[in-house]
Amino acid sequence: MSGAASPAFCFDLASPEAHLSAERILHVMPVAVEWVPVLAAELHGGGGRFDGFRCAAERDIALAEVERAAAARGLQPIRWPDPFPFDSAYAMRVATYAKQIGRTVAFALAAFRQAYAGGRALDVPDNVLIAASACEMHPAAILRAVQTRLVADALARATADAAALGVRDVPAVVVPGAGVFHGDAALERAADALRAHAA
Repeated sequence: MSGAASPAFCFDLASPEAHLSAERILHVMPVAVEWVPVLAAELHGGGGRFDGFRCAAERDIALAEVERAAAARGLQPIRWPDPFPFDSAYAMRVATYAKQIGRTVAFALAAFRQAYAGGRALDVPDNVLIAASACEMHPAAILRAVQTRLVADALARATADAAALGVRDVPAVVVPGAGVFHGDAALERAADALRAHAA
């Protein structure tokens, strides 16, 4: 993604809003976009509004907004994992490995659905491995890969590249020549920018 010569969709599996975008982006975008796993907590925005809540009422409001958005978009009802938020570091290393072997989209969709349709937190390695098995990623290969410096460095580099391009939270779509579009609600505007850029 360095330099972002082509459009990119930056996501973190800890973000339910990124889940909403992931379910729609293949249909909304006029061209293919690169799916880029990044660690939202390491971006300049620090992980956004799902990084933690000040009180139970704030949490309830934020979760209800996601539930309403999912219903409005015709997606499966949200089933919240326990705990939420969860630490996505392990799952994002698996997502980075999936990118290296050409299975980013399949793994990300399976993992998002495991978390937000199945209600299973992705800080539990077995839940991540179940998602990976849905796209034919071998558990033994995953367990080896996530321990390697190569995968850790690739995730760190993708996160740093995203931050350098102006990504401050996820979901975000980077459109070369038009900037960064943050949030699920901006997906259509990102698609319009891509159309205008292609015209």
